Amino acid sequence: MRHFLGAFLLGMATIAVMPTEKVLAGTLTGQPPIVIGHRGASGYRPEHTLAAYELAIEMGADYIEPDLVATKDGYLVARHENEISGTTDVSSRPEFADRFTTKVIDGQNISGWFTEDFTLAELKTLRAIERIPAIRPGNTAFNGLFEVPTLQEVIDLAKEKSSLLGRTIGIYPETKHPTYFDSIGLSMEEILVSVLNANGYTDETAPVYIQSFEVANLKDLNTLTNVSLIQLLNNSGKPYDFVVSGDSRTYRDLATPEGLAEIATYANGIGANKNLIIPRDASGNLLSPTSLVNDAHAAGLLVHAWTFRDENVFLPTNLQGNPEEEYRQFYATGIDGLFSDNPDTAFKVRSTLVPEPGAMLGLGIVPLFGWLFRRRK
Repeated sequence: MRHFLGAFLLGMATIAVMPTEKVLAGTLTGQPPIVIGHRGASGYRPEHTLAAYELAIEMGADYIEPDLVATKDGYLVARHENEISGTTDVSSRPEFADRFTTKVIDGQNISGWFTEDFTLAELKTLRAIERIPAIRPGNTAFNGLFEVPTLQEVIDLAKEKSSLLGRTIGIYPETKHPTYFDSIGLSMEEILVSVLNANGYTDETAPVYIQSFEVANLKDLNTLTNVSLIQLLNNSGKPYDFVVSGDSRTYRDLATPEGLAEIATYANGIGANKNLIIPRDASGNLLSPTSLVNDAHAAGLLVHAWTFRDENVFLPTNLQGNPEEEYRQFYATGIDGLFSDNPDTAFKVRSTLVPEPGAMLGLGIVPLFGWLFRRRK
């Protein structure tokens, strides 16, 4: 079983009391929550580009997140979706006009250009563009400047920056549409594990989390690698592999104590839609926290919340213009990390609530016991 000595760690978790008398609730390991650069620093650069990842690291991110899709010739590249018309200039390339098609992806008809119809060499001729230009017009200034990076290039960047900065930068890859890619003979799990192994990422001490919205592929990964695994949970719907298999359970079923106990048999934590942690009312205002963080911690699971963004269109109604307060309220629940498009804001708020990693009393002891005594079922 993948688990912590839950009761021991929860009792020993460090709580930091700052001069402002603010208290940060204990995380599962006693370590400060990690900041994950969501697709890089995508509030400031086109997402899933080396420039976005590099900026996220400079802004204080502990991990950078590449969403992974496969190419025709079996490479893993970082794109939000395998349909790339919204994130690259492919629609303006006449040489690829005949690649436009319509496919059924996770039960939905999607039209456009798809990574699995391109070799890596062909994808490398494309250039990234801003996915949501109406919300982030400033990012359009970078349209056409950056390539589509491979997983290996993201790893190389993380390792290079770790050496230069003297702190470990982790990677947090997501396998996108694993059931679909399996169906077309491009299973991503084996490719991913092969790349991780080649880079020395082989066990739970490695600075890696693999995440997925599906369940079956995480269970497969649990047999292929010992790096940490994260079950993603949305606030509605169900894993697509459950749709295919006829499993009636939803994400909310997986977020119950019973569902969390099952997740703990194959994963190290959950990546939760933040509405599962602090829901919003009908007007979009934040309500009181649910029991999810405590329930997950009781099951020995980490909790990483997604996604935090500074723009008002994404903020709770009662926190418009004040993204810092949203971070404060979520940090106070005891989450173990969060995904942010604006890692500088996440880092700044964390710094006002806790000392930087390694500075808290007991930080070197509590995580050590947690990780040393972790094992699989």
